[in-house]
Amino acid sequence: MDITQEFYNNIASQYDKLFQDWQSTIHEQAVILNRIFNDNGFDTAAHILDCACGIGTQSIGLAALGYRVSASDISAAEIIEAKERAKKNNVDIRFELADFRGLADRFSEQFDIVIAMDNALPHMLSNKDLEAAIKSITEQTKPNGIIVASIRDYDRLLEEKPSYSPPYIYKTDKGQRVCFQTWTWKNDNYHLVQYIIEDEQTLQTSKFECEYRAVRREELTSIFRANGCKEVQWKMPEETGFYQPIVIARK
Repeated sequence: MDITQEFYNNIASQYDKLFQDWQSTIHEQAVILNRIFNDNGFDTAAHILDCACGIGTQSIGLAALGYRVSASDISAAEIIEAKERAKKNNVDIRFELADFRGLADRFSEQFDIVIAMDNALPHMLSNKDLEAAIKSITEQTKPNGIIVASIRDYDRLLEEKPSYSPPYIYKTDKGQRVCFQTWTWKNDNYHLVQYIIEDEQTLQTSKFECEYRAVRREELTSIFRANGCKEVQWKMPEETGFYQPIVIARK
């Protein structure tokens, strides 16, 4: 098991604590993605693959809007969590355990839209792995289909390489919850430690560790184009309302 699988397996049962209200977030993000899909010529007739689905933050909201959704993730624990959450939300989603570098091992069909949100692609710590992931993703995308992915604004972050991310402080029924990350850099890679502190009737602290590579937008654009994407555009948060820059690549 690599560090990415271990990170998401460990955090799966607490991942929703990174949000003030996860249930509201899934619907808010689905509305944002639906607008992007509509702007690129797709409606709810499109078949979507969420290839880094986590606990279902995007896939469940999109299925609730009426999209036909398949979803996969590298973490078995997150797939289990996502299935339970899909059931509670009364949506039907096909879930598969899959590494997005080898999607063809689990999916024989191609999709109108493939998404990889929440900074998933930067888990690829080498050029070789990133290229393998994008090749796999584009191969599962139909001709004239689109790939939609979000990453942190690394073009900006690489200028100063911060040692932490600002904390999120959420009020709860019994107190408050504080979530923040520390980052230790080595060239363009960084070791991330995610803390979740629950200051309620008792004080509880959880800690999860992972690795990322800060990928510049130009690098991702070049790899998408090298793998058969004829159009690549970037949308920034002030334009979409999503919290990270989003790339839209048309095959």
